[in-house]
Amino acid sequence: MIGYVTLGTNDLPRAAAFYDALAAHFGVGRMMEFDSFIAWGAWGGAPGIAATVPFDGQPATVGNGVMVALEVASPEAVDAVHAIALAHGGSCEGAPGPRGDDGFYAGYFRDPDGNKLNAFCMVAAADAPA
Repeated sequence: MIGYVTLGTNDLPRAAAFYDALAAHFGVGRMMEFDSFIAWGAWGGAPGIAATVPFDGQPATVGNGVMVALEVASPEAVDAVHAIALAHGGSCEGAPGPRGDDGFYAGYFRDPDGNKLNAFCMVAAADAPA
């Protein structure tokens, strides 16, 4: 149902460097690019993500309670995406690890504009790293 998610930015080149690094981890690249908008993903693939300068010309702001969740295949991939985010100007919002007892494993971070994301996977509770 979701085709892509768009997050606002006040510095498109900075956002591009951040999302280029995340997209490379997921094996995709830029699928659309304009002066004020870049989208990453693969046509006909999983939902993509985009960064845009707001159309109304006002500064981009972070939505309180808004988060984009990026599904990956394993706890190791969660750890890798979280590390990539931090290495490319992101900030930590919760180190990777198990959340609860149901096998949900996630790491939370913000992009350089303050938008909140996470990388997560579902694993058998017994297989989740401590």
